[in-house]
Amino acid sequence: MVLFEASEIVKNFANHLALDKVSIAVPQQSIFGLLGPNGAGKTTLIRIINQITAPDQGQLRFKGIKMKRNDVSRIGYLPEERGLYKKMKVGDQALYLARLKGIPRKDALKKLRYWFEKFEIMSWWNRKVEELSKGMQQKVQFIVTVVHEPELLIFDEPFSGFDPINVNLLKDEIFRLKENGATVIFSTHNMASVEELCDHIALIDQSRKILDGKVRDVRNAYKSNTFEVTYRDFNGPLQALLNESFRLIGQEEDKEENLQKARIQITGSGTANALIGRLIPHLTLNSFNEILPTMNEIFIAKVKEQQRR
Repeated sequence: MVLFEASEIVKNFANHLALDKVSIAVPQQSIFGLLGPNGAGKTTLIRIINQITAPDQGQLRFKGIKMKRNDVSRIGYLPEERGLYKKMKVGDQALYLARLKGIPRKDALKKLRYWFEKFEIMSWWNRKVEELSKGMQQKVQFIVTVVHEPELLIFDEPFSGFDPINVNLLKDEIFRLKENGATVIFSTHNMASVEELCDHIALIDQSRKILDGKVRDVRNAYKSNTFEVTYRDFNGPLQALLNESFRLIGQEEDKEENLQKARIQITGSGTANALIGRLIPHLTLNSFNEILPTMNEIFIAKVKEQQRR
C-alpha cells in the first residue's frame, strides 16, 4: 500500500523552476530515499509535503485521499536547518514543542521522559540549549520530531554533525520506528546510508526526477555483468584461461591473504557457470562474487548524464 503520493508537482520561484512535474509514491512502512545534488529541488518538495509552501501544479495524497491542511499533524519533520530557542531550558522547550503537536501535558512529559532516558540525556533537562553541542541539540530535535508518533517521518540530512556512535544510535531508532509502523522519507547526500537504510529511492536533478525504484532493482539495472574472483595456486596469465566471452578488466595480488584477485566481465553469450567451469580445472577458487554498482556510482553517473543533455 502507498502511504503518500506526490503527483506531477510543479513549483516556480520567480524565474527559477524548482520542480518540474515531479512524482513520487512512498510505500507504507518503508524507508524512501530522496536523493539529489544541492539545488536539485529536494528541500522544495519536502516543504510542499509539509505544507510550508504550496505547489503551483500537482496533487498530494495521503493514503489515497487528497491531503488536507490538518494532515500535517500526521507528519514529523526534522529539517536540515536546525533551530531551537537557545535561551530556553531543554526540557521546557521539548515540552512546549510536544504540546504544539497536540499532546496533553501529562502524556507529553511521559513520552519525553521515555525518549530522554532512552538517549541517556535526562541530565540535560534543566540545561539551556546554548550549553549543548550541535550533536546534543540534534538529539533533542530528533526526539521532538518523533514524540507524537507520526505516520510519516521526514528526515533531511539527519546524521549531519553526529559522531559514528550517535549515527548508529539514530539508524537503529529509524529502523525501530519503521518496524513499529512508521513510514520514512530520508533525504541525504550520503549514499552509504542510502544502501544501508533505504528500501526505495527517487533521484532528482535539475528539478526533475531522473530515476526511481527499489534500491535492489536500481543496482541490478545498472550492473555490468562483472565478477570479482579470488584464487590461488595459479601463477600464469589468467587471460589464457578465458575466451572471447570473458574480458579480464583488472588483476592484483593480495599478499596479506596470499591470494590473487581479478575482475572479469562476461560478454556476449557467456555465463557465470561457464566462467567458473573455465577456471576450476586450473586453480583453487577462493571466492566468486558479482560486483553491483554502489548507489554513489549510480548517483554520479546519472547526474553526469543529465548534465550532458
